[in-house]
Amino acid sequence: MSIATLSSPPAASAMNEPPAILDIEASGFGRDSYPIEVGYVLPDGSTFCTLIRPAANWTHWDPAAEKLHQVSRATVEAHGKDLVLVARHLNDELHGRTLYCDGWANDYSWLGALFEAADLVPAFKLDNLRVLLTEREAAHWDIVKTQVRTEMRLQRHRASADARLLQATLMRMRAPLPGKSA
Repeated sequence: MSIATLSSPPAASAMNEPPAILDIEASGFGRDSYPIEVGYVLPDGSTFCTLIRPAANWTHWDPAAEKLHQVSRATVEAHGKDLVLVARHLNDELHGRTLYCDGWANDYSWLGALFEAADLVPAFKLDNLRVLLTEREAAHWDIVKTQVRTEMRLQRHRASADARLLQATLMRMRAPLPGKSA
């Protein structure tokens, strides 16, 4: 499976355009965890989010993860979309794009589990959001993200909301400081 490549930072012209961001919520944090929700935000601000009905052999469930995302296994089973349909949607809508995530190691493995279970290959790339940050931005990331989260009044830790938060945080960091010209 090839869903990620290590890449160079984007060209300066691409720095002003918001990147496409993907986020995944999962059944847990360990080796047997699997995706339960996927969400993304595109450069134009459009978003997508859906719960994913677990495959029959996906049985791991971590109460600590449920406490974080506040989605029960019963909810995922009752309201999740078929994983093949979710994987196809992602391929159709994200074909040829590079999407960025902040938990690359986990999101990569969860996305891999989704596509493996669907018997499909991703038609897009997933990369670490860190490649988009300068050292200075990385040093201030958590502070700015907390400020943006407060301003956005995000109440729930969900995939599309998290993707929007990441995109807004990056764009805030790239905005000129007050009183300075671009």
